[in-house]
Amino acid sequence: MDDITILIVDDELRMRKLIKDFLSKKDYKTIEAKDGEEAIELFEQNKNKINLILLDVMMPKVDGWTVLREIRKDSKVPVIMLTARGEEQDELFGFELGVDEYIAKPFSPKILVARIEAILKRINGDKKAVRDYDGIVIDENGRTVTVDGKPVELSLREYELLKYLLDNEKVALSRDKILNNVWNYDYYGDSRTIDSHIKKIRHKLGKKGKYIETIRGVGYKFEIK
Repeated sequence: MDDITILIVDDELRMRKLIKDFLSKKDYKTIEAKDGEEAIELFEQNKNKINLILLDVMMPKVDGWTVLREIRKDSKVPVIMLTARGEEQDELFGFELGVDEYIAKPFSPKILVARIEAILKRINGDKKAVRDYDGIVIDENGRTVTVDGKPVELSLREYELLKYLLDNEKVALSRDKILNNVWNYDYYGDSRTIDSHIKKIRHKLGKKGKYIETIRGVGYKFEIK
């Protein structure tokens, strides 16, 4: 998932393996630390590529709270605390130190993965809202499109159609599939309306309109060549 790397810090080998197995299914990369001391060392060595930390509280040598304090000295990387404790006071203490999420053991690995995805989506949302396709820049927050820095005026349907093509870059999309996803099943007219919209979008994109390819007998595909 876009080379997301997660640091797993837990003194139990079985727990680290369980978490790693579930994260691997989602294509996350992982780094493991068996205690707080090793966690601090690994974080310092890999701070530029670690996107999230799963941090156990009760560990030998250096506990999770101390690790968290060290990390928070110069990093705002998301941290989910894992602990056998479920005391309210512990949770409040964790949030005061800068914990993003607090999960008590035992927990469902599927729920843990869901929490991780929710945090990463929240943290990275703004970054992903603006995407650049060789000069065609789409801003999902502002619902705007520019080509080589110049604003392009699109109708709502044209914008949604272009966004759908971009979201499915390099995928051949049938006219029926486009209608079902862009027109939301509420259009019962001729599918040739898509051809009309595509023609207008290509014209507005100028030279970049060539990236919208007609797939004979199927529909359309957006691909930068």
